[in-house]
Amino acid sequence: KKAVAEVKVVDEPVTVVVSQKGWVRARNGHGHEAASFAFKAGDGLYDTFECRTVDTLLAFGSNGRVYSVAVALLPGARGDGQPVTTLIELEAGTQLLHYFAGPAAATLLLAGSGGYGFLAAVESMVSRQKGGKAFLTLGEGETLCAPSHASGSSGAQVLAPATHVACASAGGRILTFEITELKTMTNGGRGLLLIDLEPKDTLAGAAAYTRSIRLDGVGRGGKQRDETLEIRSLNNARAVRGRKGKAADLGFKPASVTRVG
Repeated sequence: KKAVAEVKVVDEPVTVVVSQKGWVRARNGHGHEAASFAFKAGDGLYDTFECRTVDTLLAFGSNGRVYSVAVALLPGARGDGQPVTTLIELEAGTQLLHYFAGPAAATLLLAGSGGYGFLAAVESMVSRQKGGKAFLTLGEGETLCAPSHASGSSGAQVLAPATHVACASAGGRILTFEITELKTMTNGGRGLLLIDLEPKDTLAGAAAYTRSIRLDGVGRGGKQRDETLEIRSLNNARAVRGRKGKAADLGFKPASVTRVG
């Protein structure tokens, strides 16, 4: 019989820090100021994830594959960490677009720019293969929107399970509907139509929420703009999944949608 060395990971709070260029590190504890993390010249913060050492970091590729790395295997926070590409086997020509770190039971809302999406648990996306797992079906020319944390957190701020979904198109249309209208897909795929897009319009993003979301985009003169929409505005855009939504008077083109509360 082969002896298998089981490495026991001590379950502790940790903050996973991911840079825009895909460098990763893990810092002990929660509650760190985002401004306290330094980056290499020309790089900056993608996001921080307050989670646990027993959780998983997912990296989402432009090819629809999801790559997973155990949080316990991430380098410590001294220095800049290391590129996540050194911890996985990325197919040639594939870019890593988005990241998420959290527990196996966390559920994410996944969507593509073509307007389709679905819910999936982190554990459904985890693979023992360094080459990841084919999970999202994207149409020709479509790109993956940022995943949205719908339920099941392990961080210091426990998220209430989301009750609704907000979709925003690059053309400025917004549609909200109940999250129960979506399917959970354990094997991935394309999902259901979230919003009926006009020709040439694309889905900028979809976020699960209970009370509020933030839209980020670019306004006149290339200025970065954002707007937080609270429950009243979101209720104004309420319909059933797959409708066209309402034109929002934002003054900028949405590029991403993030859950706030």
